[in-house]
Amino acid sequence: MKIYNTLTKKKEEFVPLEEGKVKMYVCGPTVYNFIHIGNARPFIIFDTLRRYLEYRGYDVTFVQNFTDVDDKIIKRGHEENITPEEVANKYINEYFVDADGLGIKRASVHPRVTDNIEQIIAFVKELEDKGYAYAVNGDVYFDTKKFKDYGKLSGIKQEELEAGARIEVNDQKRHPMDFVLWKAKKEGEPGWASPWGEGRPGWHIECSVMSNRYLGETIDIHAGGQDLKFPHHENEIAQSEARSGKNFSNYWLHNEYINVNNEKMSKSLGNCIYLSEEADEIQKKVMSMFTDPDHLRVQDPGKIEGNTVFTYLDAFCRPEHFERYLPDYPDLNELKAHYQRGGLGDVKVKRFLNAIMQETLEPIRNRRKEFEKDIPAIYDMLKQGCDVARAAAADTLSDVRKAMKINYFDDADLIAEQVKKFAAEK
Repeated sequence: MKIYNTLTKKKEEFVPLEEGKVKMYVCGPTVYNFIHIGNARPFIIFDTLRRYLEYRGYDVTFVQNFTDVDDKIIKRGHEENITPEEVANKYINEYFVDADGLGIKRASVHPRVTDNIEQIIAFVKELEDKGYAYAVNGDVYFDTKKFKDYGKLSGIKQEELEAGARIEVNDQKRHPMDFVLWKAKKEGEPGWASPWGEGRPGWHIECSVMSNRYLGETIDIHAGGQDLKFPHHENEIAQSEARSGKNFSNYWLHNEYINVNNEKMSKSLGNCIYLSEEADEIQKKVMSMFTDPDHLRVQDPGKIEGNTVFTYLDAFCRPEHFERYLPDYPDLNELKAHYQRGGLGDVKVKRFLNAIMQETLEPIRNRRKEFEKDIPAIYDMLKQGCDVARAAAADTLSDVRKAMKINYFDDADLIAEQVKKFAAEK
């Protein structure tokens, strides 16, 4: 049996760590919403692989986690006026409804992040004690410069990676590629006591800890969507192998996206911008937009098909925007051409898009705020609009009835015609 190993970028004969047994970890959902078919794809694909391994006679221990504490979950809790725990419980239940409906076999273990806080803290502390992590104002970061093999999964040297593309820009970090292991608690967020103060886990550390707890320091297969390859899986490798000194996973498997209208199907693309949103929220969404997952170095050629940033530029960019915000280019076609041949970073393009969106939406947002000051006036406008619509609809309906000769009560010709008809029948 051969499988494609993303780590080695080739098909390899599958040889398990222990004869007859397979240890397999698949990244599960962040439970803040219903799963869509894009989310379901990796669950179905790797459920199929698991079933095939079992068919081949392997005893498979299959772990799929739930991320039940996260920025998105906290935000959803605020929106629905419920606790993050209630949000997570709600959507974990919904996940099982959908997964069971699709015939997906339940994992051997479905661990939750919040059930592993003690183990996460111990893991991070061990990394700190070994010199791989450092604390700043209650946050703890992994020092990627200390891990010599960083980038071995993506195949890219960290000095060539572009901060801001899929990497959080943060002045507290020693190096742009450093990533957070533990986050200091902010107001309105859940938190747990730790050596660095109250806080919660970073996203990447969660899977490393749960994989280690339920499967051991080295596993056979680690799998997920290709969007997790970098930075999530890359960071998992770094922190896991830095701690243990052992190989984390022998085989890495990644599924491709489901694309809709040439765009990755994802709730996290940031491709929904609302008129009511403030400038900083719009900027945050633009800077987190999905681009080309393989465009990690500025010099690499990039794809514009399925690239959300260019989808927005196609819709909103006008020639005069280049003179104001990006005079290096005469028009959008030249910008696209440069991106496609390489040498143009995602951050520069995103900043250009942000400037355009701010210019476009600011007057609309300001007018909306003025309307919000007088809600009764809004209802008056709506009522007037409804009255006008009803009048227009009535006129249209009258014309239709007349044309169809079914305006029974007002059509004098129709009435006369019927009088004549029935008089002739007597």
